[in-house]
Amino acid sequence: MSVNLLTDKAREIEALLDEVLPPVSTRPAPIHEAMRYAVLGGGKRLRAIMAVAACESVGGDGRQAHGLAAAVEMIHAYSLVHDDLPSMDDDDLRRGKPTVHRKYGEAVAILTGDALLTAAFAELARMPEKYGIDFATTVAVIAELAEASGSQGMVGGQTADILAAQAGAMARDEVELLRYIHSHKTGALFTAVLRCGGMIGGASPRQLASLTTYGEHFGLAFQITDDILDEIGSEAALGKATRKDQAMGKLTYPRVFGLEQAKAMARESVRQCLQALDELPEDTHILRELALMVVERDR
Repeated sequence: MSVNLLTDKAREIEALLDEVLPPVSTRPAPIHEAMRYAVLGGGKRLRAIMAVAACESVGGDGRQAHGLAAAVEMIHAYSLVHDDLPSMDDDDLRRGKPTVHRKYGEAVAILTGDALLTAAFAELARMPEKYGIDFATTVAVIAELAEASGSQGMVGGQTADILAAQAGAMARDEVELLRYIHSHKTGALFTAVLRCGGMIGGASPRQLASLTTYGEHFGLAFQITDDILDEIGSEAALGKATRKDQAMGKLTYPRVFGLEQAKAMARESVRQCLQALDELPEDTHILRELALMVVERDR
């Protein structure tokens, strides 16, 4: 997939989000302005593109996955707004612009994250009406995405990440803890959105298993690369502060395994992604190119 095609697909998702999010004119205006600020105008929309591509990879109509695509971008944006807060990672920049709490204040930022999370599940609940998804699939998608976003998924991984940094991980269990943190903090949402896209597209159990494997390895490659970029990347390229993980005492793949082994692990995860796609019946070129791109990304 060319850079231009990826940009075009991201632009399509941007237009979808612009339509789904409440307009600034909706009362109370400040919260809706902050929601739009948090979501629009940046990001590669990997999760949303994956939702549509997973649906199409099993023979479904990608347009039916647009509700899922919008929802996962709102969930992702909510997580970033909260991650950036002073009590969490305390970041000033996100995607090259001031973080939500820096622009609107901490209270509004917390409420913005809350509003985006609930708006995401409202959009999922509208899938039968807006996108023609049957009720059983809608319930299954809501359950899957909720679990991946909550205490047994993304929130659980983030909690473990913060507590490990505060307490310091024991050497004997840091590898297991690192894997737990990243498989939940990052991988769970990637895996869920791929599975949900597959459900919407009518995937068989075997096809869902392939999408699950792809998601798990993609999430690992993505997070390892994120750890590497924090260590060797530039703030200008990433649009956010770098070298914060080490300063905060966080467990990362370069810290535990060394930089070169971490790079090798990311490449191996990409290989596993590509192998998983061999089981899918339809065109998987988007998922293939995303896997190849993940270790070359700059944000």
